[in-house]
Amino acid sequence: MLVGLEIPTSGRMLLQGRELSYRPKRAEREERARVVQMVFQDPYTSLTPNQSVRAALEEMQSVYSQGCARQTRRDRVEQLLDAVGLGDREGDARPRNLSGGQRQRAAIARALAADPVVLVLDEAVSALDVSIQAQILNLLADLRRDLGLAYLFISHDLSVVRQVAERVVVLYRGRVVEYGPVTSILKEPGHPYAQRLLRSVPRPGVELKRRQAVAVEGDTGCVFMERCSYAYEACAEEPGLFEVQPGHGVRCWLASARTT
Repeated sequence: MLVGLEIPTSGRMLLQGRELSYRPKRAEREERARVVQMVFQDPYTSLTPNQSVRAALEEMQSVYSQGCARQTRRDRVEQLLDAVGLGDREGDARPRNLSGGQRQRAAIARALAADPVVLVLDEAVSALDVSIQAQILNLLADLRRDLGLAYLFISHDLSVVRQVAERVVVLYRGRVVEYGPVTSILKEPGHPYAQRLLRSVPRPGVELKRRQAVAVEGDTGCVFMERCSYAYEACAEEPGLFEVQPGHGVRCWLASARTT
């Protein structure tokens, strides 16, 4: 929704104090792309297969740095390659000739070529093995510090969330069920779904039981009611987001009782 690929059904989106439209026209999409860029889960399919990394970065520069001298754009490409830890050999390679980690570095460099202020990272490390994940997460931390970027990081991996995030929003069936500082939510989650997420982190010798979530059209009440062991009569009506601590909200009637 933030980058304009999906259409919101309600609510407002504000970026740097400016409201973003639900159905951006071409000019607005182009303007938004200068501020918000996206890094997808699978760099192999999000990068152009027959285009070298350097060519992809040069193309981005030609779009977003119009008016700059050609040599200036080339210098910027080399800076981007260096920023993400890619050398000349990787810069001249096509995606199929790079490792998974190198491809994701190339995808990050391509996103940075627009000089955005926000990067949306959709499961950006989930397709990588653990050692490469650590390299990419360290790279992202360095880029955020050096470039002053803001990240919207989407992940199911709570260890990644702990390392990357400052604030967390927990979603269930498209509804915000909890939000707050990462330390508060991972240490003492208030919503039963967030509690279940923490308990579901794989541990040796623990068997996980899976129940399929069933969405019924026209459902009313709490979206988690059918799977919640704490559900009671009040849950037939959907609760609001109750602030249990400053900056920490929980969508649960049990949380409401703690705030009164």
